[in-house]
Parts: sequence; C-alpha cells; structure tokens
Amino acid sequence: MKKGLIEESILFISILKWVVIATGIGIIVGLSTALFLTLLNRSLVFSTGYSHYFLLLPVGLAISALATQYLESDAKGYGIEKVIAAVHRNGGRINVGIVPVKLLTTIITIATGGSAGQVGPCGQIGASLSSFVADLFKLDDNDRKKIVICGISAGFAAVLGAPFSGAIFGVEVLFVGSLLYEVLLPSFIAGITSYQIASLLGIHYEFYPLNFTPTLSEMFILKIVLAGIFFGICSLIVIEAMKTGKRFSEKFGKSLPLKGLIGGTILIGTTYIFSKQFLGSGLETIQASLRGEEIVFYVFFLKAVFTSITLNFGGSGGLIMPVLFIGATSGSLFGSMLGLDRATFAAVGFVSLLAGAANTPIAASILAVEFFGSAIAPYAAVACIVSFLMTGHRSVFPTQVLAFKKSASVNVEVGSDLDHIQTSFKRRDKSLVGIILRVSEKLTGAHGKSGKPDNPDR
Repeated sequence: MKKGLIEESILFISILKWVVIATGIGIIVGLSTALFLTLLNRSLVFSTGYSHYFLLLPVGLAISALATQYLESDAKGYGIEKVIAAVHRNGGRINVGIVPVKLLTTIITIATGGSAGQVGPCGQIGASLSSFVADLFKLDDNDRKKIVICGISAGFAAVLGAPFSGAIFGVEVLFVGSLLYEVLLPSFIAGITSYQIASLLGIHYEFYPLNFTPTLSEMFILKIVLAGIFFGICSLIVIEAMKTGKRFSEKFGKSLPLKGLIGGTILIGTTYIFSKQFLGSGLETIQASLRGEEIVFYVFFLKAVFTSITLNFGGSGGLIMPVLFIGATSGSLFGSMLGLDRATFAAVGFVSLLAGAANTPIAASILAVEFFGSAIAPYAAVACIVSFLMTGHRSVFPTQVLAFKKSASVNVEVGSDLDHIQTSFKRRDKSLVGIILRVSEKLTGAHGKSGKPDNPDR
C-alpha cells in the first residue's frame, strides 16, 4: 500500500510539473507566433501593394542567404527538419540565435514572393525558445527533448489554429510509425495554450466545414483508396522535387547569396511564364480549391517546383503550407478527373499530402476533423493512411527515424534516419509482392535492387 502511494505521489508531481512547463511553453510560443504572423502580414500588405513586387526576389533570397550564411546557418531552408535533426543528434539543443534570424529571413523570403510557408518557421522558433528555457532551468537532455517537441506542437497549433492535430504532429513527426506517448500531455497543453494566446492577440483562422453527407458504399470507399494512392504519388513528387532542387543548387557552388540571386531570377522568369499564384504561401489558391473552384491541372506540380527553388536557393521558410497547397490542388484535380465533388477531394488531398510527405497520418487525420468537420474525417483518415503507406520510406524530413517497416516485403534498417536507410526487396517470399517482383525480373531480365543485396534466408 505504501509503495503504491509513493508511486502515485511521484506521478502526480510529474503531471503537475509538465502542466506548468507546457503551459509556459504554450504562452511563449503563442506570443512569438502572434508577433511573427503580425509582422509577416504587415510586410505582405506593403509588398503586394506593388503588382510586380516579385521582381525583388533575387534581392530577397540573397539577403536571406547572407543572413543564414553569416549569422545562423540553421536558419537556412525549412524549419521543422532542423528541429528533428537537433532532437535526434544533439539532445534537443538549439541555438536561440535562430529566432531573430529565422523570423527576419522568412519574412523577407515570403514578402518578396518566395514560395514558402509559416508553419515550419514558427515550429523552429518555438523549439528554439523551448530549448532556451531548458538552458535557463538547467533541464537534462530528456526533459529538453520533451519541451522542444512541445515547441513544435505549439508552433503548428498557433499558425493553423489546430491545437489537437498540432499536438499530435509534434509527437509523431520525429519517428516514422511511432508516437512519443510520454510527451502527449505536455504537447496537448502547449498546443491548446499557444492557440488560445495567438487567438487572444488577434490572429484570425479560417476553417472550411464541408456540406458532406457520408456515403457508406464500397464504391465510394474504393474512390477514397484510389485518391490515397494518387496523393501518395503526389507526395513522392514533392519529396523528389525537393531533392532535385537541392542537387541542382549544388551545381552553383557553396555561395548562398549567389544561389539566392540565381534562384530569384529563375522564379521571376517562371512567374512571368505562369502566374503569381505560386508565390508566397498560396493561401488564396488553397481557399479556392476548398470552395470547389476549378483549378488548372498543373498547379500542384508547379507549386512543388517553385517551393524547391525557393528553399534550395537561399530562401528561408516552411514546407508545410506548400504541402497543404499541393494537397488541396491535387485533390481538386483528382475530383475533376473522376467527375467527383472537387471541394470534397480538395479537403481530402489537403490532409493526405501532409500524411504522405511528412509521414504523419494521425496528425493529418485529426486536422481533417478540425478543419472540415467530423463527417468527412473517417474517409480522409483512410486516404491519409494509404498516402502514408504509398510514400514508402521517404519523407520531406529526411532526418526522421524509421520505427517500423511499411511492408513486410521490404527490407529496411529500422532505427536509422530516412536519409541513410537502404532498402532491398524479398523477391523469394511467397507473397503476392514477391511473385510480382520475380515475374518482373523475368520479363525485364533485371535483378536490380535499391541498397543492400537481398538475403534469401530472410
């Protein structure tokens, strides 16, 4: 009896401790996010008042590149990836100097027309401030990691107005196929607090409840599964676009300011060829897709190209909003191709691309509830899971650590980050996948594989 009372007392104190810490983190990140979004919105009002504001892109990307190269290198590119790497490789230690540099470079990038979003920077700023709090209170690495995760969750929640999916995103994005249950409570508290603080400070959120009547039929479920497969392929396009942009930028040397000038010039040319709708976060196009308006078929692909150029050529910003843009527009395209309701499938694509590209199917499914209502949520969840599986062992965040294999017919090293895993296929098993692989080899005469050689004994 006495032992039980001691255990319950310890757990009570632990819960109380994390309620207090997570509330403090939520307040801090809510304040920083509100400041960031206010400054960004005012900058956009000023810059977009000029019809050809995007002509400043080379200058904007070059200034952003200069700041990251000489002030804080971790402010380069998109923020969430840097936080994941810090948690896995550096005990959650993040230099607080990232905060002003990331805030400045992101505002400059987006205000001059760079294709980037707000979620990643707010997550990185939140994580940096959380790491600073850990330094102030001399917390150990385990507690530091927890509050850094709270910072990610709070940033996500405050930007999108989605406290519950934000909380799950923080505990899901670090590992592929695993949730950090020990951080669930503080993440939820930090996310809800951050959202409330940002709302009190005047940050406005858009939600899109759908007039959707559930259709419990096998045919509709089949369409949802097909949509999930399509969105998984679109997720792969986003991932490969980011990798290709990185390889392309490396051909221009190591000078980030020079890359900024080159990338900005490329974006000016492509903007004149296509449209200004690919600049910035693209919120207006997302809203049009979710209203069911017709979207040009190639929009989702060009957004991936614009974003890749922006973030690989000196720009600073987030990747989540472009992913949501690509999801909504590809969903609209899918609905148009099959003669389905465009708004419904734009909503499904909106969350499914996040599930596939970031390997966060649970957070994406909850986001569907928060944005679009409970009626569409079960169907969106199915598409999210299929998209997540279709993406394979890849991600827009390559330092995510793999916690499980997405298929028993694929050999991968669980426990490694996605940037370094090697895959091979079990061609000799008796499953349908194995049969297909063996037939494919006979037809093509190929015995190719990716990574390590297949082990016939496995």
